[in-house]
Amino acid sequence: MIRVWVILLILWPGVIWAFTLPELHDVTGVAPNDVLNVRAAPNALSEKVSELAHDVANVEVVDRSPDGKWGLVNSGEASGWVSLRYLAPHAENPDFSIGRKLTCSGTEPLWSLEIEQGKQARFDGLGLQAVSMTADVMQQARGRIDRFSLTVGLSGVAMVRAQQCSDGMSERAYGLDVDYLHHDGVLYSGCCSVIAH
Repeated sequence: MIRVWVILLILWPGVIWAFTLPELHDVTGVAPNDVLNVRAAPNALSEKVSELAHDVANVEVVDRSPDGKWGLVNSGEASGWVSLRYLAPHAENPDFSIGRKLTCSGTEPLWSLEIEQGKQARFDGLGLQAVSMTADVMQQARGRIDRFSLTVGLSGVAMVRAQQCSDGMSERAYGLDVDYLHHDGVLYSGCCSVIAH
């Protein structure tokens, strides 16, 4: 029985993180004349790939290291790891399973979908006229903590999964994968980011 509890305690942080990623953070505890290093791997000896200013807000953490001490973030067109000791998470909003605002995009062809849950969405595709529509609040799948659906306009549906995603064009990391069935019946696939309110 003790082994079962030890295993549960080891896995527990991963279970909690499944509910909260991706999420926005602010840099904290860094001196005004210093920067927060972004590393190639989740350890202090890893190569520095970028840096964040001491007062940067709305840093999206899309993954955590197995020990829970490092967060995977984007800096420019690349991603890297920062010590979570220097990031303060935004307060959670119980009304939204995922951030209230999302920006989703994909390639082949280029498209984007900006969502403000419970209010509006805007779809824009290469060679298409931009369309503004209503957007419902995301609904969590029954029996799954990592899948959500959202009705867009009268008949569009976005299916969002909390999982690592690549846009295929940059070195950026995303914590949300999306399939968007537009009202004209065309299916678009891509990645999403949470954005500040």
